[in-house]
Amino acid sequence: QIVALDKTGTITSGEPKVTDILPADGVTETELLTLAAALECKSEHPLARAVLAYAGAQQLNAPEVTDFAALPGNGLSAKLDGKEIFGGNAAFNGTKVTVPELAQAAAELSAQGKTPLFFGGAGRLLGVIAVADTIKEDSPRAIRELQAMGIKVVMLTGDNQRTADAIGKQAGVDAVIAG
Repeated sequence: QIVALDKTGTITSGEPKVTDILPADGVTETELLTLAAALECKSEHPLARAVLAYAGAQQLNAPEVTDFAALPGNGLSAKLDGKEIFGGNAAFNGTKVTVPELAQAAAELSAQGKTPLFFGGAGRLLGVIAVADTIKEDSPRAIRELQAMGIKVVMLTGDNQRTADAIGKQAGVDAVIAG
């Protein structure tokens, strides 16, 4: 009666790409991207590969981090030169620093189907890097075929609700469960 599909790699191509870089005041794009790459080089997440590919295209070398930890569904943390750095979703970063300066921009990116990744260090937000994963060409048709068979199609994702809703709408699923 119901089929639950994962978003990344099932409904979408699973090959996300960096679409936007929004450094906080006083931070350069290079500083933000270097910190993000330092964290992401230890991660196995598909979004990490997108950030690393973009950093590589910019010919940035990621510094080595220590005390790396991946917190599934939340983000990453590590130490760089003895100071804590972190990256991940808004909820996780909200436990580390306040994010109001980029919250509106991140909400707009999410509404476009992009995933905003928040990065920070030394107790402050350093910026947001948005990543998008495109829907597979045949996903909407496959979903319609399942629905025509009387099957309710639910999309599951660890992504935030706004991004998930945007992708779910594009794909034509019956329900979205995010977070």
